[in-house]
Amino acid sequence: MEPPPLGDNARSMHTTFPTLEAWLAYCERLHPQNIAMGLDRVREVAQRLALRFDCPVITVAGTNGKGSTCAMLEAVALQSGYKPGVYTSPHLVHFEERCRVGGEISSAAQLMASFEAVESARVQGGNEIQLTYFEFTTLGILHLLSQSRLDVAILEVGLGGRLDATNIIDTDCAIITSIDIDHTELLGKDRETIGREKAGIMRPRRPVIVSDPVAPQSVVDHAHEIGAQLWRFGEDFNISGDKQQWAWAGRGRRYAGLAYPALRGANQLVNAAGALAAFEALRERLPVTAQAVRTGMAMVELPGRFQIVPGEPTLVLDVAHNPHSVAALTANLDAMGFFPRTHAVFGAMADKDLAPMFAKVGPLVDNWYFCDLPTPRADTAAGLQQKWNAVQIVAGGRREVTTSLHATPERALQAAVAAADPADRIVVFGSFYTVGGVLLHGTPRLQAKHLGE
Repeated sequence: MEPPPLGDNARSMHTTFPTLEAWLAYCERLHPQNIAMGLDRVREVAQRLALRFDCPVITVAGTNGKGSTCAMLEAVALQSGYKPGVYTSPHLVHFEERCRVGGEISSAAQLMASFEAVESARVQGGNEIQLTYFEFTTLGILHLLSQSRLDVAILEVGLGGRLDATNIIDTDCAIITSIDIDHTELLGKDRETIGREKAGIMRPRRPVIVSDPVAPQSVVDHAHEIGAQLWRFGEDFNISGDKQQWAWAGRGRRYAGLAYPALRGANQLVNAAGALAAFEALRERLPVTAQAVRTGMAMVELPGRFQIVPGEPTLVLDVAHNPHSVAALTANLDAMGFFPRTHAVFGAMADKDLAPMFAKVGPLVDNWYFCDLPTPRADTAAGLQQKWNAVQIVAGGRREVTTSLHATPERALQAAVAAADPADRIVVFGSFYTVGGVLLHGTPRLQAKHLGE
């Protein structure tokens, strides 16, 4: 159902819609900007909602690794018998994925009830407050979580930290994952400036876990300036391991003989280390057992993070969308062993720094399938092809690589499957929209034609 125009009736205390899709369409039209910096408007609506949490809150910021860290925190909490609530963004296929309570994705009906509460608070007393789509939906999910009698709330920062809508909640433990260059138009053009924005989620006298092994100095400095309890990877906690198992050591505690996290990729150990440090920092309020740590890490699931789908050919799904995460993806692809050919389904936002991404993963890719994405922010398939060709010219185009253009990620994947041999692999990456586009009808199980069929 189409939402009505934004007239007086739409702004009344009784604005409501019959579906989640209609609510989301309404949210998209409330504010002229997709992103509006500043927390005053969000904080005012939160006060009208009397929004508060009666449980420990863990807030996770960073460029890469946020979603994986949240999933690990959730998995260990569940294995410890706790009821965690998780807010994460963006989603892959369905908006409801952004909110989980007790390990279960929230229902559309639950979200709609909270959206109604936010709208009522937003227009309270005729004093209407403008909210962006992200601000409105964040408040809705925070409201839902605050009403869910949680043992721990796990909040993933959407963008930056200092001015992100999640930062209206005072965290009990901040986690800052790996920091790299991304969203430069809003956060700054270097790691130090970006790090300072991420550091805005810290609170005085409360723990901050910095799991980036080479953290920007601005992050460390801000922790000292405000008197936060700083936990640094390599100093206050560390990891070790061999091919079979790994160990974590922190302040006065050690976990040994751990199975590697179920999330694949060498970078996931750093995320796991940060999650365990957070539990150690909060152990008086949120104690976890060694068995819960072992089982949780072994069972954690998160679609689209170096997710390998068995089949012929092998399918790899990864939401890598900036130079740092594409470098990690490349290393993980390298470690998979030999494949005759690698086919890449790729769609990306127009503001991404594509040259270093192409330069890093390019040597592994034999066939590119560039695709359009269903958002105005995305580059076109033709635009991506042009940028790839430009990198090839600079690099001297040392080998034969084919490219093709497709209207959707799903069609690009179909073309890749048609061209691939059973022993090949297909990697889908570049954006949440790219991976989400091939997951629209569930996880694909590929079956290429065998030679001679």
